[in-house]
Amino acid sequence: MENPIPAHAPWFAHYPANVPRTIEIPNVRLPDLVEASVRNWKDKTAFVYYGKRWTYQEFWDVTAKVASSLAHDGFVAGDRLALYLPNSPAYPFAFYAALRLGLTVVQVNPLYLGQDLVRVLQDAKPKGLVTLEVLYPNLAKVAREVTVPTVYVARAREFYPWPKRAFVNMVLRRQGRSTEFPTAANVRSWSHLLAGNGGFPKVVTDPSKEVAVFQYTGGTTGRSKAAMLTHRNLVANALQCRAWFSAQPPGHGVTLAAIPFFHVYGMTVALNYPLAHGATIVLENRPDPGETLQLIGKYHPTELPGVPALYAAISRHPKVGRYDIRSIQVCVSGSAPLPAEVARRFEELTGGKLIEGYGLTEASPVTHANPIGGERRAGSIGLPLPLTDQRLFDLEDRSKPVGVDQVGELAVRGPQVMAGYANAPEETALVREGEWLLTGDIARIDSDGYAFIVDRKKDMIDVGGLKVYPREVEEVLYQHPGIAEAAVVGVPDPTLGEVAKAFVVRKPGASTSEAEVIAFVKERIAHYKAPRSVEFRTELPKNAIQKVLRRVLREAPATAPAT
Repeated sequence: MENPIPAHAPWFAHYPANVPRTIEIPNVRLPDLVEASVRNWKDKTAFVYYGKRWTYQEFWDVTAKVASSLAHDGFVAGDRLALYLPNSPAYPFAFYAALRLGLTVVQVNPLYLGQDLVRVLQDAKPKGLVTLEVLYPNLAKVAREVTVPTVYVARAREFYPWPKRAFVNMVLRRQGRSTEFPTAANVRSWSHLLAGNGGFPKVVTDPSKEVAVFQYTGGTTGRSKAAMLTHRNLVANALQCRAWFSAQPPGHGVTLAAIPFFHVYGMTVALNYPLAHGATIVLENRPDPGETLQLIGKYHPTELPGVPALYAAISRHPKVGRYDIRSIQVCVSGSAPLPAEVARRFEELTGGKLIEGYGLTEASPVTHANPIGGERRAGSIGLPLPLTDQRLFDLEDRSKPVGVDQVGELAVRGPQVMAGYANAPEETALVREGEWLLTGDIARIDSDGYAFIVDRKKDMIDVGGLKVYPREVEEVLYQHPGIAEAAVVGVPDPTLGEVAKAFVVRKPGASTSEAEVIAFVKERIAHYKAPRSVEFRTELPKNAIQKVLRRVLREAPATAPAT
């Protein structure tokens, strides 16, 4: 039993009776943890996807076939396989096949295109990539800048029940999306992966050293880099979440995966933890509140992990009263602050508990959460999960700890904390203070151990749970021939929580419009990163060393348009 936390830690007194102070983390790889669920519940439904079902045994058999095909194609332990996928069944099948074979999964946001896509693939250098035919055109457009040796392409319709497949193609064509299978020489089909015989080399490694996932993050600087999450990190966080969040006994829960698996929060809370707990996972491939309501009404999930924007959208939906959503017992809200009114309204509708949690990519990600069966404190991210310790460091001097109810930078430690950033020792050192991981968030901790985030050390913008770093957007803006200066900040949005806003100084003689600027950005990076509004100014506020003061831009009222 691991127990690195002092027995007198004040938060233990506020743990619910059913949550242990410490848990045992077995020395196993993530697939071994899930394989135990396969043995225990082989005939239970593991996944549901718009009417099609797979049992635990069927799921595991598919992963074995895919792993054997990858091995036949020359993949060996230590190679990297990128997943450029939405919440399609292809994701868990390929994810666990790769891990069973000893590969490192490279997480690629399916919203990425252009420079975003190039940046991740150039950095990770995967040997292969799995995607859908509707996303393949994005990959083809950057083929001159980055090449992946082997690309496995599945057709979106392959995972639907037979009667729905023609309809799926019709909808995709109406959306102007490609349903044609690519003909490039390096492309192989999903059927090719399913043709494997199920045999592949057994992997024997140290789970604390074998990197399971490259999870990209901007960290404290905004420069995209891969957090190396080991098998032990992911096993630990799945079991920590199981100890804290589980609303049903093992083998009985139903989780609606409305949050994407490519996001570290979705990967752990909507995939790995439910599989370790023997739950059924209902997949939703696009974040649409109307569709979420339909899936709740049909499949009666007991758990719905998500972000505040999802819960707010469901509560405001004009048809919410038509659906029975009272099956929901527990919702864990992460990735952004949870407004008290959103939680109150959602709990009123469902009768379940909506609790705020906290985490970061570098911690696999969950470190804190409010108790489900205990006291939830308004504005708090809650208490550290079992085996997780917390501390505040002085904002100017890391060597100085900060006392109760004082403000400092939140630091955490525990078995879920990453091995470091890939190929970036200097960046890793910036977020380490001995065995502590510096989160980059400014917080205070009260006398009972409840933590409260009070500000961001970073200028990150949180768009409905998706992270946007101002510098990244500004770099695109500076590529525009009519822009002399640009700065990007987050501004409040009633639906997404925050969106990006650009402040722009035109070059002399330029007549660049707001619509043109927004379209320019959308052509080059993911659409959610693009500014929703542009304010033109004759100059930007700067300090003595000519650094743009984003704080001043955030706080200032809109000015009259620059002439």
